[in-house]
Amino acid sequence: MPAQSKPALLLAPALLVAGFLLLPVAAIFWKVLPQEEAWSTLQQPLVTQALRLSGLTSLLSLVLALVCGTPMAYLLARYRFPGAALLDTLIDLPMVLPPTVAGVALLMAFGRRGLVGAWLDSLGIQLGFTTAAVVLAQSFVAAPFYIRAARAGFQSIDQELERVAYTLGHSPFSTFLRITVPLAFPALLSGAVMAWARALGEFGATIMFAGNFLGRTQTMPLAIYTAMESDLPAALMLSAMLIVISFIMLFLVRSLLRRSPFGSYA
Repeated sequence: MPAQSKPALLLAPALLVAGFLLLPVAAIFWKVLPQEEAWSTLQQPLVTQALRLSGLTSLLSLVLALVCGTPMAYLLARYRFPGAALLDTLIDLPMVLPPTVAGVALLMAFGRRGLVGAWLDSLGIQLGFTTAAVVLAQSFVAAPFYIRAARAGFQSIDQELERVAYTLGHSPFSTFLRITVPLAFPALLSGAVMAWARALGEFGATIMFAGNFLGRTQTMPLAIYTAMESDLPAALMLSAMLIVISFIMLFLVRSLLRRSPFGSYA
């Protein structure tokens, strides 16, 4: 087959996929942009409170993923121990579970009558159907995305560089901060953005474990679900905002990683 004909054969399915991905997104903006009351829609409590809550909870979920997921990723990348394969599979499990199943699992574990929730309730601590439940639900489904990327980043680093740092008198912690993290930064940043985006868009686990209460647990995806029943302009506006925020974040991260001297994982 002539080499010149290969791009033509690839172009048709590429355009089909691009059109399939672009059309639903364009349809939302086609409905949103002509709205004259767009500014008043943005000022509705349903929109403002959902925006504020989603921003807060998704950032808290990201912090939990970074603090807890980074040591986990480094452990899996650097060490072999009994049960490592089981732990690796367990980390991947939330990525393939239906979100509603994840929500039920969290409720059975941390709800008032759950395995841990009953004990917490005796101490006066309630997690289910609170803002904390939103953070837990988002963390449960989003953290694996960061751990996967971070592990790949740590595995790609030549361990000889770390051993050289040890011989120069650097402690393991200093070596990790000065050598390992900078070299793995593209993967860490890419994983962090994916985890944050997954937390921002989380719906199923949140509604099952945290409920759908305005100003307390109603994040942007839940607000869209609620608004679809009675306020379509608000649902469209929230959907458009989620698309814009996600696109800008992905575009900026990919641009930064392309300029990174350590390569790109994006």
